[in-house]
Amino acid sequence: MNALVEPTLSPPSSRLLRFIFPATLLTIALTAAGFYAGHSAESKAATPESGAGKPKRGGDGGAPAVAVETVTQADFPVYLNGLGTVTALRTVTVKPRVDGELVRVVFSEGQMVKQGDLLAEIDPRPFQVQLQQAEGQLLRDEALLKNAELDHTRYQTLLAQDSIAAQQVMAQETQVKQYRGSVEMDKAQVNNAKLQLSYARLTAPIAGRVGLRQIDQGNLVRAGDVNGLVVITQLQPINVVFTLPEDKVQSLIQRRSSNQPIPVEAYDRAGKARLAVGKLLALDNQIDPGTGTLKLKAQFDNSEGTLFANQFVNVKMLLDTLHDATQVSSAAIQYDSQGAFVYVVGPDAGVQQRRVSLGPSEADKVVVLSNLAAHETIVVQGFDRLRDGGLADIAEKDGQAVAATLLKPQAQPGKRERRS
Repeated sequence: MNALVEPTLSPPSSRLLRFIFPATLLTIALTAAGFYAGHSAESKAATPESGAGKPKRGGDGGAPAVAVETVTQADFPVYLNGLGTVTALRTVTVKPRVDGELVRVVFSEGQMVKQGDLLAEIDPRPFQVQLQQAEGQLLRDEALLKNAELDHTRYQTLLAQDSIAAQQVMAQETQVKQYRGSVEMDKAQVNNAKLQLSYARLTAPIAGRVGLRQIDQGNLVRAGDVNGLVVITQLQPINVVFTLPEDKVQSLIQRRSSNQPIPVEAYDRAGKARLAVGKLLALDNQIDPGTGTLKLKAQFDNSEGTLFANQFVNVKMLLDTLHDATQVSSAAIQYDSQGAFVYVVGPDAGVQQRRVSLGPSEADKVVVLSNLAAHETIVVQGFDRLRDGGLADIAEKDGQAVAATLLKPQAQPGKRERRS
């Protein structure tokens, strides 16, 4: 017979551990979760921003935060803008007129000179010798002329006494005329020698600023040198040639018909720093068909020397001034398919979309011709969530931060407020 084998039973301690270990883990997890939930609630209660009465700026359910400015009313200058190039009234290259050694240079590069100022000197000795020769020849011929005139006078006396032939008198008269011609030629030679001697001194033909020296002292120079000694540019006054679109010409002609000077301002390449102030000088007589522009010329005193020949400048020409014009920042102007509009914020923080008609603009300002009054408040930043008839939270006004205000969000259509 087979023996019956009884099943082996686990010890009581092992079965007890199977139930105690999972229960312990579950208890620890529940305790940790409860602690975390309580700690989070305390943190939210301690944070000021999560208070029930705190207004929301741009958040869900709150009015969008915006920056606004006050509409102003003042005189508004109307400018015509163009691109121009500075051109000198006169530019002269100083070249030697005679050959010789450059023995002296007396100017400094970049120096302002006046007309007639000495710039350099060529060795004058050869020209002084030529002058002495011409003066000596003149003295000799003058002496011969004087002797011939005395003989002619004596011959005329003898002819009156019938003591000499008339033919001899006429021959003497011819010789006198010949010597007179020689004397005149000698005088011309003397003047020419003086002129050549004066050319040995190189002087400034115009007033202006000298450029960089093209040749140094000690070199031999010739009258046919291409580069010359130096270039002088007249900078005071100086001109600016600029262009304007042809559709602006008629308004300019009307303005010019008043016979009043038209102010013109020259700015640097970036258009920020004003370099000089002048006036309109002339208009060209034809429009360039390739570019559709008209050339104009303005003149500037340039007393401070801020303009240089061939310099690129931005030109602003004052065409008119609008008195007591309503003006706003260009950032406030919004556009859609119907045209331009602005968002006006009322005293109750209500937002109104208002259509406007615009006038001329300058820099970051634009003139509003209608449907907007001075001292009204318009939005310049924060357009994303604005809508006509909604509310706005003014965070900044005229560049100054504004304290937060409590704004109730508008009730959504079709929903009723829950009563407590």
